[in-house]
Amino acid sequence: MPDESAIATHDHASLIVAVAKNRDRIAFAELFNHFAPRIKAFLLRGGTPAELAEELAQEAMLIVWRKAYLFDPAGASASGWVFRIAQNLRIDAARRAQRADRIATEFAVEPAEVDAPEAVVDAVQLEEKVRSAMAQLSPEQLKVITLSFFESRPHAEIAAILKLPLGTVKSRIRLAFLRLRALLDEVA
Repeated sequence: MPDESAIATHDHASLIVAVAKNRDRIAFAELFNHFAPRIKAFLLRGGTPAELAEELAQEAMLIVWRKAYLFDPAGASASGWVFRIAQNLRIDAARRAQRADRIATEFAVEPAEVDAPEAVVDAVQLEEKVRSAMAQLSPEQLKVITLSFFESRPHAEIAAILKLPLGTVKSRIRLAFLRLRALLDEVA
């Protein structure tokens, strides 16, 4: 009679189900040992750099661990499901790289031209006006403006830092802008 554990090692679908139902670490280790090198090789053949392929293979297996409950053995093969996860991660990584390249190109710093003395004076005066206007904001408005525009934090992160609802953060930013606009219009 064949050893039951030997049969289970070759039945990847049942291993994924075991991970989903019981968070079975042994089943996951078997899945990892089988799929991680194959995913990496698959990604390398597709032109993914080695370091990124390794990272994406590990991330794919982490998703298998976290989302094993989504696997439907009746709907897909285990390897098809796992490789689809890897393929989606590769596509996402490629999109992020393209987006980063596009942003880098759009915001590439070109050699600065020497500004005319009048332009320098105007810029210094404008900076002084903005600093003066910002000093007149409430502490709450100044904090959200600083976090949003000087530290480039997203609104959701600002809400978490300040322990405020997202809507409150957005309102404070909008009101701060209105206040700054009014203050700068008075000076102009």
